[in-house]
Amino acid sequence: MSEMHLDLTDLLDQDISSFEYFQSLSGKQRKRLMDMDIRSFDELQEAVKRLREQN
Repeated sequence: MSEMHLDLTDLLDQDISSFEYFQSLSGKQRKRLMDMDIRSFDELQEAVKRLREQN
């Protein structure tokens, strides 16, 4: 399990892998993710998977 952070902004500031993954996403995906309660790289990956399944 990934280290837990305060929120997505904190995760992106503290974890380079999460930041790089987040930056590889579309602007629409990034905007939607910023509205979610994401605190780890695992949660970020799961959220992206759910977004992709919705589209």
